[in-house]
Amino acid sequence: MNEFSAYLPELFELFGPVDVRGMFGGYGVFRDGLMFALAVDDSLYLKADAENAGYFEQMNLARFEYIRSGKVARLGYYQAPPEIMEDRELAAVWARRSYDAALRAQRKKPNSKTVTANQ
Repeated sequence: MNEFSAYLPELFELFGPVDVRGMFGGYGVFRDGLMFALAVDDSLYLKADAENAGYFEQMNLARFEYIRSGKVARLGYYQAPPEIMEDRELAAVWARRSYDAALRAQRKKPNSKTVTANQ
């Protein structure tokens, strides 16, 4: 784990305990097993959906994107406002919004344990 990602549990301490796990060349930030943030190349990205994306867009924060199979792929994460990196209270507010977006996304996913009548 690099120094940036090692700082994230401290940054989000007012939000609650988080786990930082290495994944895909970056780090996922999880609370209660649910990923709400992504750290890549010493940049923090927070989960967004239709309900909270406006906060990011108002501040002209970039959406996380990468190249996959020669095409730009965009994930539902936006760059975190720089101000939160030094303000734990503000970091907790933004983390809560992103965690709520992750909860909403989880509720929309079909339950993989549900057995259909055809099985």
